[in-house]
Amino acid sequence: MQTCFRGKHFITLQEWTKEEIDTLLEVSFDLKKKFAMGINTSYLENKTMFLMFFEQSTRTRNSMEAGIAQLGGHANYLDTSTMQVAHGEVAKDTAVILSRFGHAIACRNCFWESGNKYLREMEENSTVPIINMQCDLYHPLQAVADLMTMQEKMGDLKRKKVSVIWAYATSHKKPISVPLSQVLLFPRYGMDVWLAHPKGYELPDWVIRQAEESAIKHGGTLTITNDMDAAYKDADVVIPKNWGNWVTDPENKLGNELLEANRGWICTEEKISFGNEDVYYMHALPADRGNEVVDAVIDGPHSIVYDEAENRLHTAKAVMVLLMGGK
Repeated sequence: MQTCFRGKHFITLQEWTKEEIDTLLEVSFDLKKKFAMGINTSYLENKTMFLMFFEQSTRTRNSMEAGIAQLGGHANYLDTSTMQVAHGEVAKDTAVILSRFGHAIACRNCFWESGNKYLREMEENSTVPIINMQCDLYHPLQAVADLMTMQEKMGDLKRKKVSVIWAYATSHKKPISVPLSQVLLFPRYGMDVWLAHPKGYELPDWVIRQAEESAIKHGGTLTITNDMDAAYKDADVVIPKNWGNWVTDPENKLGNELLEANRGWICTEEKISFGNEDVYYMHALPADRGNEVVDAVIDGPHSIVYDEAENRLHTAKAVMVLLMGGK
């Protein structure tokens, strides 16, 4: 079946076939090569995108703004606190108007139990593609950049042990969207995915069911454990990152006994040594240095976090090219 990318939405990779994701990755690698060679890629000349941020951003905002500029288009950065959204304008009205002004709308809204719903309301009322720059449930731009980075480093990912590991952090209560998207995507490429976290930091049951179904279908596995060391043992890739206990405690509060009881969930040189000799350390960034990970690891020889961050640019450009200018 032939795929039509132009006008397609990018809210979750679950709504993209594996073949479509493979095409997205091929375009990402092609754009990265052209970027390195200085080849003109003005595929979206005179195209306008609106970037709506309910939360602050570094990598996502700049990969999108730089990306569309390199494609010949323009991005309007919109801080929603300065929009009529802050005064009660509903998602429908915003989506209808902005889609008449330009060619795509990207939005980051991570508020628990409302972020994805907001994006879905925009999707229903927009005449242009809606791109999810992270919501309370999904972060497809990060997940596909992670996948690209692993393919870049290891090639065929089938039966590679990739461990998504909870880590302690002291900043705000972080969304579950990064580990959730990774656990849903990685089994589709036949990886042996491990999900490790303390009790109380579970992902939704429906996520686990879908991930298990994908693992069976594509010849990989999904292992869930509360044993941090088991997740590090013989791993090819480790992704230790904090996420909040939204599923078991939906209140937006960080400090609690459960969090403090798990201070030992930190990525150290000792933990990295449990992995394979060439194990890779990954993190979506920003990392909570000294809590999620020690400097010796994130700045050490196993770390590929900056390659991972760079690939956010190339995968974002691929998404824009396909949705705003594709066939």
